Amino acid sequence: MPSVVTTVFLSLLLCGFISEASAETRTFIDPGSPATDSSPFSGAVRVGDTLYISGDIGLTKDGQVPDDPKVEARNLMEQYKSRLAKAGYTMDDLVTVTVYCSDVKYYADFNEVYRQYFKEHFPARAFIGAGTLLFNARFEMQGIAVKREE
Repeated sequence: MPSVVTTVFLSLLLCGFISEASAETRTFIDPGSPATDSSPFSGAVRVGDTLYISGDIGLTKDGQVPDDPKVEARNLMEQYKSRLAKAGYTMDDLVTVTVYCSDVKYYADFNEVYRQYFKEHFPARAFIGAGTLLFNARFEMQGIAVKREE
């Protein structure tokens, strides 16, 4: 005869109150490591069908901020697209993003580039005037993607 605890647990699991993700392993995309001198974070962490993506900025390959804000935004979006692809996702799997901007005067520049990266619906988004960003970047974006059923 099952114990009361086992019965309650199975009932909650069947009703969906206990997430299957709690038992799933984490997959690290572009992982950081405490054993190295790299930045102390991973590029993205996948748990179940959800991908949590770290903040990213649109620097050039030599680590510089482009002179043109649209080039910086494009670099950022291409990096995001690449990171999503490494995990088996697309830009249309993004459900929410937060964009931090050094000066909201770049809002239109960012949007002109951003809208080109989505085929269906845009993710929920916040665009926040944040002041100075790392390396004097204009934009930083973080997001959450959920793998869509095909």
